[in-house]
Amino acid sequence: MDWERFAQQMASMARDLLAQDSVDTTLQRITGSATELVEGCDAAGILVLHGTEGETLAPTHQMVIDSDQLQQRLGEGPCFDAARSSQGERVFRIEDLTDQRQRWPAYAPQAHALGIGSMMGFLLFTEDEDLGALNLYSRKTGAFRDVSETAGILLASHAAVAFSTARTHAQLQQAVATRHVIGEAMGIIMGSHRLTEEEAFNVLRRYSQANTIKLREVARRVCEQGTLQ
Repeated sequence: MDWERFAQQMASMARDLLAQDSVDTTLQRITGSATELVEGCDAAGILVLHGTEGETLAPTHQMVIDSDQLQQRLGEGPCFDAARSSQGERVFRIEDLTDQRQRWPAYAPQAHALGIGSMMGFLLFTEDEDLGALNLYSRKTGAFRDVSETAGILLASHAAVAFSTARTHAQLQQAVATRHVIGEAMGIIMGSHRLTEEEAFNVLRRYSQANTIKLREVARRVCEQGTLQ
């Protein structure tokens, strides 16, 4: 591999990741970069776990979705292990899905039937939080070499930071939007019932608690209907 050229590509990719305007486009750029930059990679996806349930994000090929769904059904598989940081495994690499000595005896032969020859996975994590796993697939056995693993580790490091940054930005945008809606709803209640700002907020809060509805949803209803009724 031409490492100087690869370093330039990684730098360009890192800048591009941070320039994306949403979490979805950031993730799509991550998985797309994997197929472009990692030798042997035919498909890529990101698996995020919510408890015991997996969610496939930004898959570049149907085999990624099929693989994650298979692991979900079987309750075993390398991608799920990679996404579980508590197990301490940061990287996995499967040279040959037909090898009978696999750690995942139920998953491996069925994954091979899906057209997967070899796999790699990398935990996406930052100092503060685990995010899931970046999983790479090849139709060929033995497609991923040491150079592929090194490239994948570097990509995953950049991807974790970009993923975390994009998610934080999205959360901030949602918080700002929520604050705006709540402020608008308070204004409506203040005008309708001649209440102070604090009193109007307490009206929203009490309604939210009494009806087990999120405060932003209560505020949205007031903005749409002009009343809590």
